[in-house]
Amino acid sequence: MSDDCESEARVFDVPASGAPASGVPASGEEGNPLRRLSLDELRRRTSAKWRAYPPDVLPLWVAEMDAMPAGAVARALTGALALGDTGYPTGSGYAEALDSFARKRWGWDGVVPERTATVADVMRGSVEMLKLVTGPGDAVVVSPPVYPPFYGFVEHEDRRVVEAPLGEDGRLRTSALEAAFRRAAAGGRRAAYLLCNPHNPTGAVHTRAELTAVAELANAYGIRVVADEIHAPLVLPGAEYVPYLSVPGAENAFCLLSASKAWNLAGLKAAVAVAGPAAADDLARLPRIVSHGPSHFGVVAHTAALRGGGDWLDAVLTALDENRRLLGELLERHLPEIRYLRPEGTYLAWLDCRALGLGDDPAAFFLERGRVALSGGLPFGTGGAGHLRLNFAASPEVLTEAVRRMAAAVGR
Repeated sequence: MSDDCESEARVFDVPASGAPASGVPASGEEGNPLRRLSLDELRRRTSAKWRAYPPDVLPLWVAEMDAMPAGAVARALTGALALGDTGYPTGSGYAEALDSFARKRWGWDGVVPERTATVADVMRGSVEMLKLVTGPGDAVVVSPPVYPPFYGFVEHEDRRVVEAPLGEDGRLRTSALEAAFRRAAAGGRRAAYLLCNPHNPTGAVHTRAELTAVAELANAYGIRVVADEIHAPLVLPGAEYVPYLSVPGAENAFCLLSASKAWNLAGLKAAVAVAGPAAADDLARLPRIVSHGPSHFGVVAHTAALRGGGDWLDAVLTALDENRRLLGELLERHLPEIRYLRPEGTYLAWLDCRALGLGDDPAAFFLERGRVALSGGLPFGTGGAGHLRLNFAASPEVLTEAVRRMAAAVGR
């Protein structure tokens, strides 16, 4: 057994608290959802997070949480199976559940079911919105470093990517946005802005003032905004989620929302596209075939999460807030050269490793030398070199061991 494996055995040789992998809380959501499963139980999973790397690697890369499903979700899915309810999705129940959740959680009444469409997932749905307001060869502005599929999906649909980089603080810059909008709309061409709110990977939760500035610039240059707001339910204490469609001037925009990230449902595809009041006619042109994308189980699971998974979500947010603090303490103690942008939302930490001198791809170094899988910064676009993204939706023990391995890899 290697030194790393021996350390792992010492760290995790304790019973998992809470329900075992085969159990789901019958009622209520007690304890820390990120501590219910042991490392051995997690390694039995067959999803990408746990199968992309050998078993001696600690995976803190892709956006999956180390948690059991919310009880409401598990009961809805097992109930559907018991009935053989495995057909096609239909109805507006998902949008209605999202509307109710938005009113209760955010005090926002902008999810009008009549101005919504159920789509396969947030990224696919974002592309469908972009196709409604731009054509082949038109420009789509993005703000890097940003979620890598923003590049791949946009380019696959024959649109040009124009960058409006974030500042060193990981936040939007109006000067960069204005320059990008001017370039994107040059010659009178149609153009759009694919906004990430909250922002992946920096964890910035855009303020009302920032989003209002975006809307003012978008209207000045004729830019249509499509807001990916998949992380909206994952805003941590100290910040407030502001729906883009709620700010003045955003009436002709779209947003995409989902229970996917907040309730760990990436494998159960479904999302909701929401049109502002001035974009309703555009949404009405969405081809009917697009509604064939989401799965019935996805709709069932997401609807149950929004209607009955509030206690579970609150427990997750408490655990993530604790992990956010723990990660900062661990890095300060063991790897003080790493600049840690304390995220306001999501469960993703954007780490500036340039002071360590590990080159453009520090994630490759930590995988090889430390056996920790992280997301390299280069695919996130301008500003990604020398950075990495760390998923801290894990138990405190896993997080502590991961940072210990990273420190050991650089000789600490």
